[in-house]
Amino acid sequence: MSISRRNFLKASAAGVAALSVAVPRVHAGESDLIKVGLIGCGGRGRGAAANTLNADPNTKIVAVADAFMPNAQGAVEGLKTAFEDRIDVEDRVFAGLDAYKNVVDACDLVLLCEAPGFRYRSLAYAVEQGKHVFCEKPVATDMLGIKSVMESSKIAKEKGLTLVSGLCWRYDLNVKDIMQRVCDGAIGDITSARLTYLTSKLWTRPRQEGDTEMMAQVRNWYNYAWLSGDFNIEQHVHTLDKGLWAMGDVPPATCYGLGARMQRTEQPEYGDIYDSMASVFEYPNGTTFYSYCRQQDGCWGENQAYFAGTKGYARILGRGRITDLDGKVVYEQQPVSSDMYTLEHIELYKSIRGKIDTINNGDYMAKATMMGIMSREACYTGKKITWDDLLKSDMSYRPSSYDWDGTPWNMPDEQGRFKISVPGVGRVYHTVTR
Repeated sequence: MSISRRNFLKASAAGVAALSVAVPRVHAGESDLIKVGLIGCGGRGRGAAANTLNADPNTKIVAVADAFMPNAQGAVEGLKTAFEDRIDVEDRVFAGLDAYKNVVDACDLVLLCEAPGFRYRSLAYAVEQGKHVFCEKPVATDMLGIKSVMESSKIAKEKGLTLVSGLCWRYDLNVKDIMQRVCDGAIGDITSARLTYLTSKLWTRPRQEGDTEMMAQVRNWYNYAWLSGDFNIEQHVHTLDKGLWAMGDVPPATCYGLGARMQRTEQPEYGDIYDSMASVFEYPNGTTFYSYCRQQDGCWGENQAYFAGTKGYARILGRGRITDLDGKVVYEQQPVSSDMYTLEHIELYKSIRGKIDTINNGDYMAKATMMGIMSREACYTGKKITWDDLLKSDMSYRPSSYDWDGTPWNMPDEQGRFKISVPGVGRVYHTVTR
């Protein structure tokens, strides 16, 4: 993918210029330069690199890494086209499943944009080395990863390190406005929510000649639960996080649900993930969240969060709106220009440079991801899952080792089929008509 300066700046810098907030001013001296490293050079990684360079003028990308060298080299070439002398990587372009360490060692701030199944490792090492972190969502795909992230967040706080999450709606000006009203009681006590992320199928990437199974799965990472967490974690986590946010970051007590593969039936390109899930999250006080997510082509789509309360109702995305119990509009938002992807980086640098209190988003980014894991496991197993039991669990989707000869958690059989979860039964082979 080539990246032009116009494509980057049209979406990012122009958006920031229209905001009522300004890019933080910094001294031009070399001592104030923040050296940035990028881990994960896919579309989101390259986008995050652009966002971070647009957010603070006294930054440089000094190291990059990806599982595959062509991706890392392609990112460097594209970023150099867009940002010229602000890309100063020299020989610091790395590849492989342990390449994250080389990047962390070379920078002050690291952008974690690799596949979610690897993210907890990079975060732990970055915090151990005393580096600031921008951590994309979700932060893990199993409970061992979640526990590692919780510990890393705690250590980051003790060290005074900045940790900003890629749950970007928390930084969107319009969403912050309407969510603050909900949190301040504009609709009373929340009684229920409807959380949706209904969209089309995403991408698959074919196995290449000479790939080990580990290489093939990492290349096609979105389609494997151990790498992406499944789509209700990798994508729907944004909407689940809005539910968590509305409840003051207090997580639900229980979850049950159902899910299936209806369009994702071909093998092996669709790996082992579902394409539809519906879950119910319950709180001890009776508050109930209804969660619906789907990735199927040709279907109606929606990405939205609706809340019902004792005094009224709220719709969050688009033109945020609050109505009373009779449907009368109490507040309707007049949206302002808001580039949340750049805004989160603006706040990141304010925190690093001491202009605001140190940001640590570790608590809610771990809880939101865990809500996704809770939902996934409820759908996969057909069981009712409790938050407390999940916290006690050492459930792991990890491979035998993090190298190209490692054995992934889910291996294909001799016919190329992967084990697919069937509720009430466990992981069994999905029958496919080829």
